[in-house]
Amino acid sequence: MAKIHELASVLADQIAAGEVVERPASVVKELVENAVDAHSTQIDITVEEAGLQRISVVDDGDGIADEDTEMAFKRHATSKITDRRDLFRIKSLGFRGEALPSIASVADVTLTTSTGGVGTMIHNVGGIIQEHSAAEARKGTTVTVKDLFGNVPARLKYLKSPATELARITDIVNRLALSYPEIAFSLVHNGRELTRTAGRGDLQQVIAGIYGVQSARKMVAIKGDNSDFKVAGYVSLPELTRASRQYISILLNGRFIHNFQLSKALIAGYGSKLMVGRYPIAVLTITMDPLLVDVNVHPTKQEVRISQEPELMQLIQKTVFDRLSRENLIPDAYGELPQKKREDDHTDQLNMALNDASTKYPLESAATRVERAEPTPPIQTSQPRVSTPADKGPQPLQTPEEVPVEPVVVHQRSDFATPALKAFDEKYRQEQPAAPLGNSRSAEQPVASQPLTAPEPDPNVPRFPKLRYLGQVHGTYLLAEADEGLYLIDQHAAQERVNYEYYRQAIGEVSDDEQRLLVPIVLDYPTTDILDLNAHLETLASVGIRLESFGPNSFIVHEHPTWFKAGQEEDTIKEMVDWVLKDGKISVAAFREKTAIMMSCKRAIKANHHLDDQQARALLVKLATAENPFNCPHGRPVLVHFTDQDLQRLFKRIQDPHHSGDDWGE
Repeated sequence: MAKIHELASVLADQIAAGEVVERPASVVKELVENAVDAHSTQIDITVEEAGLQRISVVDDGDGIADEDTEMAFKRHATSKITDRRDLFRIKSLGFRGEALPSIASVADVTLTTSTGGVGTMIHNVGGIIQEHSAAEARKGTTVTVKDLFGNVPARLKYLKSPATELARITDIVNRLALSYPEIAFSLVHNGRELTRTAGRGDLQQVIAGIYGVQSARKMVAIKGDNSDFKVAGYVSLPELTRASRQYISILLNGRFIHNFQLSKALIAGYGSKLMVGRYPIAVLTITMDPLLVDVNVHPTKQEVRISQEPELMQLIQKTVFDRLSRENLIPDAYGELPQKKREDDHTDQLNMALNDASTKYPLESAATRVERAEPTPPIQTSQPRVSTPADKGPQPLQTPEEVPVEPVVVHQRSDFATPALKAFDEKYRQEQPAAPLGNSRSAEQPVASQPLTAPEPDPNVPRFPKLRYLGQVHGTYLLAEADEGLYLIDQHAAQERVNYEYYRQAIGEVSDDEQRLLVPIVLDYPTTDILDLNAHLETLASVGIRLESFGPNSFIVHEHPTWFKAGQEEDTIKEMVDWVLKDGKISVAAFREKTAIMMSCKRAIKANHHLDDQQARALLVKLATAENPFNCPHGRPVLVHFTDQDLQRLFKRIQDPHHSGDDWGE
C-alpha cells in the first residue's frame, strides 16, 4: 500500500487557513481587500463578539457572476492574474485565490452577490457548499462569516482577549481606510460604530477621523519623487509623538506593508528633532512601478521585497527632512498645560480646517541677533485692535453703553445702495462661516476637500524669533521676550544644540591638530572584541582616535582630538569604542553623529548654573544662528512659547462670553 497520498481538498484548505486566517482580523482583511479590488466606493464591516460570532462585509463593487460563484470557493481560483507575467505586475491587493476557500474551511460562510441583475446566494459550511440559489441583491457583494474556527476549536486557544482581537480588526480597517481615502469605510461592533470615513479622497480628513482632529492639525504634508519613486503623505510635527512605531503607516501602491528599513528612513528624516524612544505619527504613500516590488513573499502580503530600496530610503529621509526644516518647531506652552477640553475639540471631522499646522506655527527664516529688552505698552484686550501700540497709547475701556453703535436700517429697495449698507455687506461677505460643533456627521453636507500638500512657507518670514533677554529662573531657564510673546529657554538644551552643531562640523574636519598624551592610554579587550575592533580601525580614525596594537589583547592611544574635554579623555575614548563593538555595522557618518551628540552633552552647562547677563545673551545669539534651534540633539525642546493670548488666558483677561452687560470691566 502506498504511503504517499494526496490530501483531501477540505483538509488542504484548513492547512492553508493556518497561514491566511490566523485570527478574526485576518478574515476582515481578506474580505475587505476583495471588496477594494472589486472597485467598491463604500464598504461596511459589521462584527459581533470581536468577530468570533459574526463578521459581515458589504460592498457596492462589481459583484460576481452566477457562473463564477462556486469557482470562487476553490483554491487558487482568481480573476486577478492569468499568466506568469502578471505575477510581476500585480496591482491588486489579492491575487492567490486562497482567501474564500481558506475562510470557508474553518467557518460558516454565506455569500450574496449581484452584478446588477438577479443575484446569487451560496452557503458554504466547513468548505462544503450546502446551498446555491438565486437571491434578491443589489449590485455588489455581501459576505457573512459565522462561527469562526467552530470546526477547529483548537485554534481558539491561541486567540487573545476579545478586546485585543477587536483592536486588531480596527487597526486593519484603519490602515485600509488610510490606503484608500476615496472609499467610504464603516466599522460597527455589537451595534456600536467604531470607525467611519467619508470617502471624499481627502487623506488628512481620514487621519483626523482615526487619530483625532487635534493630531491631524499637528501634521504637515510631504511630497517628493525621483525617477523611480513618488512619496507623499503626512508626518507629525516633533511635538506630536508616540511610544512605538505602530503609528507609522507605510502604504506601497495602496498596500499597507511592514518594512523596518523604510520606517527607519522616515525617522532618520527627523534627525535630532525627536526625543529618544519617541516616534512620529506618519502616513507615507509610496507609488512605484509594480515591476520594482515583489509582493509574493509572505502569506498575508504585508512584507515585500523592493528593488532599489536604498534609493527609496534616501528619498524618504530627504523629503521628511526638507519639509520639517521649513517649520517653526517651537511648542505652544499654553497648549501643553493641563486644562479642560476646549470647544474646538468637538469640531466635526468632516468640516474642520485640517491643514492649518503651518498657520499655527508661523514659519520663519534664520534670525540674526538678540535685542535688549525694552518695556512694552500694555495690550487692551477688550477693544478691537485697529492700530498698533506704537501708533496710539492705551485706550480707556468703554462699557457697552458707551460704545457707539450705528444701526443699519433698510426701509425700501433703494436703501441697499447706501454706503453704510455696502460697508456692512463688505465686512461680513469675507467672514468665514464658523465650524459646526457637536457630533454631526452628515455625509450629504457639501464640504470642500483640503489639498493634500501643505502651503509653502513664506521665505520672507523669519523662522526664529528675535529674542530679548529678560532674566534667569533657578539657574536653569532663561526668560526672553519677542514680538510674538514670551519664551522660556532651557539653557542646557540650548547650549547642547549650539555645541552639537560645532562638534558635528569639527568632527567632520578631522585634521592633524591633536593633543599628545603625556601618559598613553592602554585599552584591554577580550580576543573577540580585538578581532571586531581590527575591522573598524578606520572608523575610529575618522574621528581622530588611532588605536595601535599593544600586545595580543590590548591597544594603546598616544593622542586624541583637541575637542575632547579635559579630564574625560579615557572615558570618552572607551565610550566611542563601545559604540563600535555594540553596532558592528555603524557607518562613519552615524559614528560621527553619535560622537557629536555625546560631546555636546558633556560640554553643555547644567541645571542650577547661574549665568550673568552677558553670558545669557551670548548663548541666545549663538542659538539664533543654529541650523536647528528648536531641539537639543536628543530631541527635547530648547524653548517654549507663550503667546500674548496664552498669557491673557492664564490671568483670566480673556473672559467667557457668557456674561451680562453688568459684568464689563477689569
